[in-house]
Amino acid sequence: MKRNNTEQIGEVLRKFLRQEGLETPLNEYRLVDAWRDMVGPTIYKYTTNIYIKNQTLFVHLASSVIRQELQMQRAMLVRNLNAQVGAQVITDIVFR
Repeated sequence: MKRNNTEQIGEVLRKFLRQEGLETPLNEYRLVDAWRDMVGPTIYKYTTNIYIKNQTLFVHLASSVIRQELQMQRAMLVRNLNAQVGAQVITDIVFR
């Protein structure tokens, strides 16, 4: 018996996450998790707190020098982090 309404499991999961309102929180978690890979372990050890609010990534840093350096690369970081997740999760980054 052949089934005509078959779907790939990935597509079914995406639909379920979207329907249950879990797609955005999952993407936000993935983006926060990708921060470490994006900046590397040296800069990551100066990161004290990181969270997303209203499509803005807030990153608290213990070093003002690193904060200034990342400020200059902010637009590139936004693009690369969104690309890493595969969705438009953030529009800006605020370094504190």
